Amino acid sequence: MQRFGMGSLLLATIGLGAMTGVALGQAFGLREISRETKECLQCHQKLDVGVYQQWGASKHFRANVGCFECHSAQPGDIDAFEHQGYTIAILVTPKDCSRCHSKEVEEFQGSHHSKAGRILGSLDNVLAEVVEGNHGMVTPGHPEGVAASAVNGCWQCHGTEVKVLPNGKLDPATWPNSGIGRINPDGTEGSCNACHTRHEFSAAQARHPDTCGKCHLGPDHPQKEIYEESKHGIAFFSHIDEMNLDSSKWVVGEDYWAAPTCATCHMSQTKNQSVTHDVGMRISWNNRPPVSVRPEKADAKMGLPGENVSWQVRRENMKDVCQNCHQVQWVDNFYTQYDALVDLYDEKFAKPSGELNALAQKCKAHPTPFSTDADWAYWELWHHEGRRARHGASMMAPDYTHWHGTYDVAKTFYTHFVPALQDLMENARKSGDAGRIAAADALEAKLDEVLNSSDHRWFLGKTDPAEAAKRKARQEEFKSRYND
Repeated sequence: MQRFGMGSLLLATIGLGAMTGVALGQAFGLREISRETKECLQCHQKLDVGVYQQWGASKHFRANVGCFECHSAQPGDIDAFEHQGYTIAILVTPKDCSRCHSKEVEEFQGSHHSKAGRILGSLDNVLAEVVEGNHGMVTPGHPEGVAASAVNGCWQCHGTEVKVLPNGKLDPATWPNSGIGRINPDGTEGSCNACHTRHEFSAAQARHPDTCGKCHLGPDHPQKEIYEESKHGIAFFSHIDEMNLDSSKWVVGEDYWAAPTCATCHMSQTKNQSVTHDVGMRISWNNRPPVSVRPEKADAKMGLPGENVSWQVRRENMKDVCQNCHQVQWVDNFYTQYDALVDLYDEKFAKPSGELNALAQKCKAHPTPFSTDADWAYWELWHHEGRRARHGASMMAPDYTHWHGTYDVAKTFYTHFVPALQDLMENARKSGDAGRIAAADALEAKLDEVLNSSDHRWFLGKTDPAEAAKRKARQEEFKSRYND
């Protein structure tokens, strides 16, 4: 069910392709604004002044691509409806954009961004829909009710399944929605205007860190705040007038060099790489899960083409970006520091706490998620604090790496998670349930093993004597240096 404009757009497309040999699906301009778009403008120029002005400031306007070229539909399309003699649809999907931007859409469809809507049904959504929410928002598309907390929160960043009502109307629980992983009625995943806000679709706006901040901020993935703390963010906001964000090609080290943005590192052109809309092609760790994994493994789980691109290749891609401003030794040493932090978090906290949590689930009176203190402590340890530590290190933000990261990880592990596990074991033993008692015994054995390991035995007062002596000597040195 491909939407395609009738009349002048189709003829211009075929004609230009035939004359020049240019492959269809790549951007180009039309000779003039189509008759259909001119008819649209007769009303919408007055009714939607803001939209009209945004379009007027866009490259689409300068290429004579207008309302009808993007919103035209085929009669069989699920969200199509008749309007003033034309078949149109409100929703513009990646499939529609691919008529002119095929490369960008193909890359985007292979990225984790386009799959963000698959969060639906995950533990994140259990929080929003059950723990925080209820079934109070009833709509035609959701007659059984849905949680307003999910509609206004999770779905607006991750996207949701857009439900179509009769006559092309869109269900109010699912529209408006510009979530980057939006599940569209035509089967495509994603929303181009998550980054290129309609109707200007500005590349300069997509290059600005504030655009990424719509979703990448907050307690569990504060990349925007991390960036602002880093030297990169400081340089950007100090030299924003030198960033040349409106440049058509925008090559780092050529068109600008004052600072990098999110787009610089993850997407934009370098002297050796073209623009990519797969934001994972320069990432060598996936720090979203409880334990960090290499990105190709994460891609393989989702059936993405990136499963064939190793983390070593991706790291070289990112190093190519870094080396426009930094020397090779600087870049290599940064990655040594970053890898060490990921290894510290994974080995000292993530893997042991994951094993303990799995055993703890068998001690519970019932399997309901988020029903015990241990559940909450484990969730915040990896989902919030562990991510902050790893993301902080990845973007050189020391405060997020330490005080908002590993400090909180340690505090949660020792003062919340461990005591919650001990309470869970005590309750299981009091229950008289043989299965829960056996589970408590297994959990206790594992907890003893973890706490007596070299990473955690300090907590039991079992610090190695040589290490204790070394610490005491350093404390005395500190006192002598700063105390009169």
